[in-house]
Amino acid sequence: MSGDVPNLWSSLVTNALRRCRRSCQNRGGEGTVNAELLAAIAASGIDESDIARRLGVDLKTVKRWIHGRLPYPRYRRSLAEMIGVEEEVNWPHAKRMYAARAVKSTNIEAAYAHRWAVPREVWLTLFGSARREIGVLAYAALFLAEDNGIICVLANKARAGVRVRILLGCPEGSQVSARGVCEGINAAIAAKVRNAITLYRPLVEIDGVQIRLHDTALYASIYRADEYALINTHIHGVPASHAPVFEIRHTVPGDMAETYFESFDRVWADATDCA
Repeated sequence: MSGDVPNLWSSLVTNALRRCRRSCQNRGGEGTVNAELLAAIAASGIDESDIARRLGVDLKTVKRWIHGRLPYPRYRRSLAEMIGVEEEVNWPHAKRMYAARAVKSTNIEAAYAHRWAVPREVWLTLFGSARREIGVLAYAALFLAEDNGIICVLANKARAGVRVRILLGCPEGSQVSARGVCEGINAAIAAKVRNAITLYRPLVEIDGVQIRLHDTALYASIYRADEYALINTHIHGVPASHAPVFEIRHTVPGDMAETYFESFDRVWADATDCA
């Protein structure tokens, strides 16, 4: 007899679910009704007033749950235990919703659809806020080198004792050539790198500034100031200026920012000094 209990319970829930779905359809296709929850309550034999009383909430709150509102986690757990059905059955979308919200914990401070959409003030604030180190990892980063105001900020920070490391692509390297083909500008990218080197080179005369050349395949350019960074993603066939940028902040070991900072250090270790 005891072995028949699970089958009987399953049958009750299934039948109740069918009735509830038909009821939802008869209401004119009210898509917000949580049919699974309504069926489980019906099969449990507990009415909505009892649920409200046991959980210490208003009856209107229970009705809102039935009509699609997601209860707080503590109420989901208590209600699931009360009616004898797992949370995942009553609210299958809850886990996905909270997983999406977890993105906030990655410390993304801001996002921009394109690099050209990042205000100049953001770049000035980023580098101007540095107290310990500044890092630039790109193929050319010519847009920064051509901005005399930003070059002045880098110079002043270096004079104040901030370590400044600039990593540019080797103009004769295979990766710069490959990136040129990807962006559809071919050898023009090598010319951009050479121009950038020329514009950045005076900074080397200041103690604390180093420029190195790399031949690494970059999947993002990194612009760092202490625990903050602007990450310019690289997309096949799209110039870096048109690719998205997001601002991140390093707060705890193992977070997203630390991953990018470690990548920067690996490229730096394999790069050669700019002659």
